[in-house]
Amino acid sequence: MKSRILLAAICALLTTVNTLAKGKIYVNKVVTTHIVMPERITLVDISTAKIIGNQCADNIVRIKPSGVVDSIPTVYRQGELLGTLTLIGERHIAQYDIIYTVTPQGASSIFRVPYSETESYINPDVSMPKAEMARYAWAVYGSNRKFNQIVSRAHGMRAAVNNIYSIGDYFFIDYSLENQTKIAYDIEELRVKLTDKKETKATNSQTIELTPVYSLNPAGKFKKQYRNVLVLPKLTFPDEKVLRLEISENQISGRVITLTIEYADILNADGFDAKVLNSVPYPYYIHINRR
Repeated sequence: MKSRILLAAICALLTTVNTLAKGKIYVNKVVTTHIVMPERITLVDISTAKIIGNQCADNIVRIKPSGVVDSIPTVYRQGELLGTLTLIGERHIAQYDIIYTVTPQGASSIFRVPYSETESYINPDVSMPKAEMARYAWAVYGSNRKFNQIVSRAHGMRAAVNNIYSIGDYFFIDYSLENQTKIAYDIEELRVKLTDKKETKATNSQTIELTPVYSLNPAGKFKKQYRNVLVLPKLTFPDEKVLRLEISENQISGRVITLTIEYADILNADGFDAKVLNSVPYPYYIHINRR
């Protein structure tokens, strides 16, 4: 049953993209054309045997004209339409006519798909593509600090929450670590927990461990300064609970520092201001209203 539902959804998407205004990608037999989608690719459809290719990375497809079709060597004319390439991403669809050019110099070796040449569609499994999530995280990373009340000190370390933003269905938590010792800090583990504000005996205390859906800076070691942006699904919790970030060092008896975020701080999370995006070289953001 699931296979039939998935097949029906894919067929519906392929029917939809037939109405899109198609762009053109020029290819040549001696050039491999790499097509870069701005988000993870979930499906590739090549309409004819005149085009061969495969998905070589999460968001990259490589294609070239086929030298043989039905066991017959092929000769293509200048400007000949070889077929149609359809790329279905996490939330966007792109479709291109593949055109042959007799000069290798006229073919694209790298073709980057802009969002302006895609059509969005509703994917219930993906509320925000990872590529878009990364762009927001970079914008948050470069923004000025607005939070001053969430600071922790322990073992010669200082931790602070810089910003909390609410974007779409996610919270973006921007935090920094400062090593005030002469010993480099090796991050072994970051744990995010929803736990009781007043910890009691284990029999009475309930802790829920949360898994971030994205981390901007996964670096494992730093000497003095470290900054990261974590992305968590939006959540609500009662006043007697707190959100805790625990950063532990890569040693058996290593240093551990904790940041505690109250529900009131989550409620005060900023909506994302389009001005924050001015320094980021990505022009398209789904969740921003620029009016």
